[in-house]
Amino acid sequence: MFKLSDLLQHDNIAIQCHNIPDADTIASAFAVYTYLKEHGKTAKIIYSGNIEITKANLLEMISKLAIPIEYVKPGEIPGIKTLVLVDCQYGERNAERFEAEAVAVIDHHVQVTDIEFGIISQLGSCSTLVWSLLMQENFDLSKYPNVSTALYYGLYTDTNNLEEIAYPLDKDARDSLQFDASIIRSLRNNNLTLSELGIAGAALANHYANHDIKYAVFRSAPCDPNILGFISDLALQVSGIDVCVVYNELPDGYKLSVRSCSRSVMASEFTAFLTEGVGSGGGHIHKAGGFIRKSDIDIESFMEVRILEYFNSYDIVDSAAHDLDITKMTKYVKMKIPLGFVMSADIYEKGTPLLIRTLEGDTEAQAGENIYFMIGPLGEVYPIKAEKWANSYTLTDENFAKEYVYSPTARNKITGETVELIKHAKSCIAKGEMHIYAAPLTKNTKVFTAWNTEGYMYGKPGDLIAVRSDDNNDVYIIRQDIFKKTYFKI
Repeated sequence: MFKLSDLLQHDNIAIQCHNIPDADTIASAFAVYTYLKEHGKTAKIIYSGNIEITKANLLEMISKLAIPIEYVKPGEIPGIKTLVLVDCQYGERNAERFEAEAVAVIDHHVQVTDIEFGIISQLGSCSTLVWSLLMQENFDLSKYPNVSTALYYGLYTDTNNLEEIAYPLDKDARDSLQFDASIIRSLRNNNLTLSELGIAGAALANHYANHDIKYAVFRSAPCDPNILGFISDLALQVSGIDVCVVYNELPDGYKLSVRSCSRSVMASEFTAFLTEGVGSGGGHIHKAGGFIRKSDIDIESFMEVRILEYFNSYDIVDSAAHDLDITKMTKYVKMKIPLGFVMSADIYEKGTPLLIRTLEGDTEAQAGENIYFMIGPLGEVYPIKAEKWANSYTLTDENFAKEYVYSPTARNKITGETVELIKHAKSCIAKGEMHIYAAPLTKNTKVFTAWNTEGYMYGKPGDLIAVRSDDNNDVYIIRQDIFKKTYFKI
């Protein structure tokens, strides 16, 4: 696995941003530059292309945060031993190609070319990736408030004002980075030019709307990702539009900004459906973003077909008033495999509002003696009432020590204090008395559960819809990979 310390074996380093730099590439390069300088390395930040930086917010960012970025005309780079491409790859054709003895890549986009060394991880921003690399090196960001502010602004802009965050690490960076609020406020309010205002107006006029389903699609000219979010926020305020998609064309694909005010359409899940197999996407319940890789598809036809396919693809089940026929479902019992659980009152005071973060997403809960958090075999976390836990599980003497791709956490929503749940987890096994009725889904299904009436669980064909035998209103979705590891047929 690549580490920033791997760069310390190299000398005479140029950190290259992509052409027409944005805040994310500048911030990421600045952080790598600062790390190298602290370790005594000679480094510089460069960018190239046919256009120098002119955006007011970026010029202000560079000035206020003292970022030493240099413009280099194509073909004029001096002899450099090592190049570090940040937030770009040469195969994407968005960065001027220069020669060097060694080339590293630190990027958060889809890998399009072979790389000598580096890391590519599809996070919401490259700033998040660089932040995580700094944390792995135990780098003290508190010594460099300008760097921390830059990284926060890079994440802020590349996730449309933090509203299109999908990955846990992006959320961790957002919650951990300390920043100068006055600088961020000034940059945020210096973000829209008159020409971009014209782009927004033209995009709003260039749309397709389906008034029966209440969705609309808008195509924009190339612009900053924040402008797409600005357009979609305006579009959602229009009467008769409950879901909207705004997109524009980039050199390597199409950037999407998605909004929803419909209870039955989570923007994050809708975006994931739109980009499945052709890109990636995610975000929040109401706001999300995505990317579709460039191919031979007609983007306008693709969007119309894929959106209609989505709205015809699912059923809705409400736990409080469902008509599931359990006599046609199969009865299962939970396997006696070790599961983890945490008593919420052991980690936070009663009444503390908590945000539970897992690889699958965030869940909100409130600490209390009656609320436990179960940790499943793949690191999934769900709340359970103490009496229901007592009826279903038995405490064991074994330690619950498992490693997951992302270790789930509980965050105090008031103070920001974060606790890693695994460190406080105890081990338990099912008593064998917990029975459910379950059936495989044949169609995408959204279940409004008893513990979350505003959001829904989303299941795909092959996943299972389940009803607890002792509580007919406890209906939920179990992913098929998790189901196979945790239940067996009676």
